Amino acid sequence: MTVRTAIRRLAGLAAAAGLSMALSLSASPAFADSGFRNWVASFRATAVASGVSGAIYDRAFRGIDDADPEVIEKARTQPEFKAPAWDYFDNRVHDQSIATGRAMATKWKPWLDRIEQRYGVDRYTLLAIWSMETNYGEMLKRTDVMRSVVRSLATLGYADKQRSKYARTQLIAALKILQTGDIDESHLQGSWAGAMGHTQFIPTSYQTYAVDMDGNGKRDIWNSVPDALATAANLLRKNGWQSGRTWGYEVTLPAGRKFPSGHLSLAKWQELGVVRANGKPFRSTSDRAELKLPGGSDGPAFLVIKNFSVIKRYNNADKYAFAVGLLADEIAGFGGLVHDWNRPFTKLSFEEKQELQQRLSQHGLYDGKFDGKIGSGSKAAITAYQAQMGLAQDGYPSLEVLKWLRKK
Repeated sequence: MTVRTAIRRLAGLAAAAGLSMALSLSASPAFADSGFRNWVASFRATAVASGVSGAIYDRAFRGIDDADPEVIEKARTQPEFKAPAWDYFDNRVHDQSIATGRAMATKWKPWLDRIEQRYGVDRYTLLAIWSMETNYGEMLKRTDVMRSVVRSLATLGYADKQRSKYARTQLIAALKILQTGDIDESHLQGSWAGAMGHTQFIPTSYQTYAVDMDGNGKRDIWNSVPDALATAANLLRKNGWQSGRTWGYEVTLPAGRKFPSGHLSLAKWQELGVVRANGKPFRSTSDRAELKLPGGSDGPAFLVIKNFSVIKRYNNADKYAFAVGLLADEIAGFGGLVHDWNRPFTKLSFEEKQELQQRLSQHGLYDGKFDGKIGSGSKAAITAYQAQMGLAQDGYPSLEVLKWLRKK
């Protein structure tokens, strides 16, 4: 199971738990903490029966006396992602993520050489995954994001008595990770859903795929970049990665023609008039490919092959796999899209998005980080500014809005 699949399940878990549980934890902390402590005490027998030593269990929970209300809130409020394609990709495939990826390719070249040789997964895909998961490790430095994996999973296991199987399974796996000595409890940090390390593995996936690439005797995806990237490569390889092949191609479709669904050989797609958007030939016309239009009929078109579906084993979402593939191609220097996403505004560069956030902050409308990522906080601030200025309130991070901010 991948981390994003896990998060979607947790969203459902929290919805089933209901608002009343979240309110009871926030309104009556003494009662809730007592209930949580009782749950921890009773779950000890389950963990021991599953192979976790009592000493490890007691040590892991030392100092954890209450459930984490932020974890419950995040699980309860996780929305389904329904934003337009350009919104998703603009926040992930941009000039900074590309430049940092290229710098990391140089910095970690000796290790990437070894990882490619051992697992057959190209370095640019691994770098793109690293970027997508933790912004090349920068997220691991944020205390507002990283938290105790044991506490998070125990909170989720406790929060819904009927549907906590996933969280309890992951908690036992996390305790077994402590038992192996790969990491100690003070450094077993992760996201609110228990995803861990530079490449964000949930505990059971860690158990299945984690490797000690740097040879220090520990599978340390939290502190060792070689271990983290090799672990991601191991996941992809074991799920069928085809070495030496790409993930897919941007293509141009002949006008006025309907196309079949399903997988056809690239040779067959060529017969139907589908060609690469950059004018180059397909690398292997025997590869079977499927046509996908992630931005709708007005956006770029793609033929995706086997490795695209393998990337989805990391996160079972087309947008995720497209973002990894497109970012990997940019880091490798293959160039960006020929046909860009169909945006209803003029796109900003990454630096201009940071400037947009700074200027909105100066107007007292935005109090988040100047990180160039346009999330709900940035969009709300843009909308508020547009309302003040009598502009159309669409919340778009556009050059038009930035020009207004520069003038005022």
